[in-house]
Amino acid sequence: MIRILHKLSRAGLCAVLAASVLTGCATGGFGVPGSQSERRAEMLADQGRHEEAASLYIGLASDATGGERDRLTLLAIEQWLDARDGRRARSAMAEVPIPAGDDLRRLWNTNRAAIELWEGNPDGALNILEPMSREPLPAATHARVEALRGDAWFQKDDPLRAIDIYTRREQSLADDQIVRNRQRLWAGLLVSDARVLRSASQVARNPVSRGWLALGALAASTGQQGIAWSNGVARWQEAHAEHPATSILGELQMPDAGMLEYPRQIALLLPLSGRNAAAGQAVQNGFLGAYYGTAAELGDTQAVRVYDVVEAGDARAAYAQAVGDGAEFVVGPLLRPSVNDLAGEPILPVPILTLNYLQEHLPVPPGMYQFALAPEDEAVAAAQRAIADGRVRGLALVPNNDWGRRLLESFTTEFEALGGTLLEYRFYQPTDQDFSFEIQNLMGLSLSVQRYERLRANIGGPLQFDPRRREDAEFVFLAATAPVGRLLKSQLKFHYSGDLPVYSTSRIYAMDGRSNADLNGVMFADTPWIIAPQPWIAELPSLYNEFWPAERRLGRLHAMGYDAYLLVGELYGARPGRLVLVNGATGRLYLDEIGRVHRQLPWAEFRSGAPVALPDHRQPSEPGDVGDFPDDDQPEPIDPWMPPTEGR
Repeated sequence: MIRILHKLSRAGLCAVLAASVLTGCATGGFGVPGSQSERRAEMLADQGRHEEAASLYIGLASDATGGERDRLTLLAIEQWLDARDGRRARSAMAEVPIPAGDDLRRLWNTNRAAIELWEGNPDGALNILEPMSREPLPAATHARVEALRGDAWFQKDDPLRAIDIYTRREQSLADDQIVRNRQRLWAGLLVSDARVLRSASQVARNPVSRGWLALGALAASTGQQGIAWSNGVARWQEAHAEHPATSILGELQMPDAGMLEYPRQIALLLPLSGRNAAAGQAVQNGFLGAYYGTAAELGDTQAVRVYDVVEAGDARAAYAQAVGDGAEFVVGPLLRPSVNDLAGEPILPVPILTLNYLQEHLPVPPGMYQFALAPEDEAVAAAQRAIADGRVRGLALVPNNDWGRRLLESFTTEFEALGGTLLEYRFYQPTDQDFSFEIQNLMGLSLSVQRYERLRANIGGPLQFDPRRREDAEFVFLAATAPVGRLLKSQLKFHYSGDLPVYSTSRIYAMDGRSNADLNGVMFADTPWIIAPQPWIAELPSLYNEFWPAERRLGRLHAMGYDAYLLVGELYGARPGRLVLVNGATGRLYLDEIGRVHRQLPWAEFRSGAPVALPDHRQPSEPGDVGDFPDDDQPEPIDPWMPPTEGR
């Protein structure tokens, strides 16, 4: 599968495109090969073994002098660029003067242009390439120049011009080179912005160009995964029969799913009035963003109808109305009391994905799936992360409320199942400002002070004394909101415990505009949307903040809405058994045996007051039985884990 696995910077895009020159473009051809070793290097280059070819060429260059050394060095540089080793190519290029001969000067120029692209300077590359494209060139050099020009226009966010260059380039290529040309074009589309591709498709007149742009936009929106991708491809194939990109699709690993298995009408049940309207609106914006980014761009006939649960009276009434209007799949409601209300229905004739979890004691009706931003998932992730980091002895500091106790239970269960030991825990009152008593007892500082007092009494005079915390603990699991967390982290430092690593949950990051410098060093699990968005959604968080600035703190709900739409396709066409792991905006999603969707989460650490994504080395755990909707994302200061009150 051709797939970009991480968000690429401009320099990264260069490394993938500009440095991956197609095999056979311009290897050799400058004079008669002088040795069997050089013929071996050419053969390696033709086979795509570019690192080996470069090593052979540079070895030959080290034994040569003058112009011959420069020729062999330029051939080595070309192969390093093909192998995506731009740093070594750039270093070697600095040692080669501009050659006098035409052939070597052309090779020098194309190498220089490729390095410009690798450095993220498409204008510098085009200054070299555009004049060359108008010259009479050898076929191999011309093919290389045109490929680099296409890469440059991709970097300049002009995919339409890039596609035109690649399409015309095929006219002078052999069959095997045409395949590689299309693969290279596809790689350019994969690192392009989905919005740029959609805009270009609206003005493209050539049906071949429109087809490439539509397929690229679909890949950018879905990440080439799941039923949303496979259904989109099926619809694309219907609209673009015999398109050149069909050969690319044949090489991709398509999900094992039926064609066009998606509901024609989806109902979205949300609170769009009353005290939870802001939360409902944020989920709706995320949901519709995913819809317009996948189905709508291909002219799909799928419809989404939105229902206000508050206006309808209750969740049952809203569900009944949606089914009566022809819904084939229902998403929502959002709040737990509304989800509990639906559990009383003896039959749910249309499958539903709720956006919260049922209470534990309630039976799950057939056809009900449950999706929530469960804080217990984050506690489980903290246990997994600590173990993966090699820390097996921990302490816990959690609030003395239902949320804190549930997180402590989830963390402890997972941590001990993975072989860890929770040495001790303490509850704190989240309304307090001073947590000295709890920290001193958790860290064993009170015992240290008692020993000091006894020694002082025995000696009968003052002593130099520095309290020492317990030495057996390797980290602290801290469950706290951002305001309380800032106080606790500072007071841990004050009480001689600032060196202990701290793991937390997403609620430690409030996105409230306040400084997080007091939280430096705290590691926390959160949604990819917030801390490490995948390439196909990388631009969406900032775009949502631009269009809905009042919802800036509700980014996790945007991500939830986005994933809810993706899950519709997965669940509507689901085969018996477990849901295939979905790489979503809220985490890596999987389904347990009772229909609950759980999340595996990425990690970040506060550094210089800002969250920085951490490498992911978690060990996935078995699906567990976890909780519900995060109260820090509510527009009103209410706790959704408390017993429901009137109006909720």
